[in-house]
Amino acid sequence: MVGVTGTLGNALVIYVFCRSRALRSPSNLLVVNLAVADFLMSLTQSPVFFVASLHRHWPFGELACELYAFCGALFGIASMMTLTAIAVDRCLAVTRPLARLGGVSPGRVRLVLAGVWLYSLCWSLPPFFGWSAYVPEGLQTSCSWDYMSFSAAVRSYTVLLFTFVFFVPLGLIAGCYWAIFRAVRRAGREARWHLAKVALGVILLFIVSWSPYSVVALTATAGHAHLLTPYMNSIPAVIAKASAIHNPIIYAITHPKYR
Repeated sequence: MVGVTGTLGNALVIYVFCRSRALRSPSNLLVVNLAVADFLMSLTQSPVFFVASLHRHWPFGELACELYAFCGALFGIASMMTLTAIAVDRCLAVTRPLARLGGVSPGRVRLVLAGVWLYSLCWSLPPFFGWSAYVPEGLQTSCSWDYMSFSAAVRSYTVLLFTFVFFVPLGLIAGCYWAIFRAVRRAGREARWHLAKVALGVILLFIVSWSPYSVVALTATAGHAHLLTPYMNSIPAVIAKASAIHNPIIYAITHPKYR
């Protein structure tokens, strides 16, 4: 269900935003990029996870395990970075409307998107080169980076990964929405607040989806891996991959032009 909904829903978002001239704005390129990351997440993760679960072990070999985990890391990080960019874009639209009166240039947005994917690559490639590793996890039906080993390389990678991919973006997002809240409360800009609420809903759902994974990984990194059962490792992975289905649902329901 997650795989089918995530793949078809995000493919529909990409199709509609690309085909509709009314939606083809520079800021909406961020929305399309989010849908692309979620679409690729669903396409590369769910079918493989489903087949491995039927076998009750990882049947595809070590290389496929590494590629599967790499794709999950790359597209998951790209989603979080895109959500951060959307929050900053909404913040500037609400708090500095005069400075953005001429709109955001497509070239600048493409530069931001290139930075998003480059940043995501920088954090998803190190396990191939010995800084942590991509290994089977939980019930051995999926693969992720190694957060269970208690080595210096694994612990340092996990701590820095969550710092710069989860907590720092979360701080930026929280700061942006606090600024939006203050600006809207002062000026009563309801139309802009609607756009901000849509993005905020997507971001909150993303955080809820990835927080269980964060708790499990950081628990192991702190030296308490013995407290985690295979089910406790596997269920957060399913919840995290389900984050790909939220965005098309929210945009379909709340975006009048898209609807």
